[in-house]
Amino acid sequence: MDRRPIGVFDSGLGGLTAVKELRRILPNEDIVYFGDTGRVPYGTRSDQTIIKYARSDMDFLLKHGPKRVLIACGTVSTVALGLLKKEYALPIDGVVEAAVRSAAASTKNGRVGVMGTPATIRSGAYERLLKERDPGIVTFSAACPLLVPLVENGRISPEDIVISTVVGEYLSEIKAAGVDTLIMGCTHYPLLEPVVAAFMGEGVRLISPGREAAILIAAEQEANGGGNDPQHSGVAEYFVSDSVAGFADLAETFLQEKVTGRVSRVDIE
Repeated sequence: MDRRPIGVFDSGLGGLTAVKELRRILPNEDIVYFGDTGRVPYGTRSDQTIIKYARSDMDFLLKHGPKRVLIACGTVSTVALGLLKKEYALPIDGVVEAAVRSAAASTKNGRVGVMGTPATIRSGAYERLLKERDPGIVTFSAACPLLVPLVENGRISPEDIVISTVVGEYLSEIKAAGVDTLIMGCTHYPLLEPVVAAFMGEGVRLISPGREAAILIAAEQEANGGGNDPQHSGVAEYFVSDSVAGFADLAETFLQEKVTGRVSRVDIE
């Protein structure tokens, strides 16, 4: 039994989709979440800057004594995960490998789409890992630089002509390629699942990296006995590097629960 919390960080709010799944699958676990809302988005930054930010995010979470950390950011998971695993002496999970495993198992025609931030697509991590898992898989990728800021400004409704138009423009070539599986390679994107699903049409399975990572962590803890007291009711504490009020309002959309009184601002610099 390990009563220490699970640490989670993201460049902003998107990682809350992973927190939501962790709280659903592992309701007895305490969670400490850091959203770097003051420096979002990471996806348009250089690799050097992303690594710098990721290290400071990790250092902050370590002050809370986590037993493991989930990097609930597709950009950091693709750019910096390997480096962070070498530098920090605790289990660190990303959202990429779990999504790749699920996508490879899901596809029937061997054609998989990947949508992500420019840094995620530039890294080629999803494409490389999919090819390693199944050399027969063909990938089709699209960088989507506007989606994170649109999501963080609440533009997530299928009836919203702006977000629907942007999604359609970004994913038109992937749809035309005939993929049957699409990895939503950023933890912000599950908030756009109805928009993406409406554009891609029936028969295309959407893979949420945050959901798949939460499932993987639960399986690892069950296998290794690292879970919290099963009688404990887990609590979540949230930290941000910008406005608490702005975060709390949008976080309710991501989590489908109130976070009032559980959010604190920190100076990450």
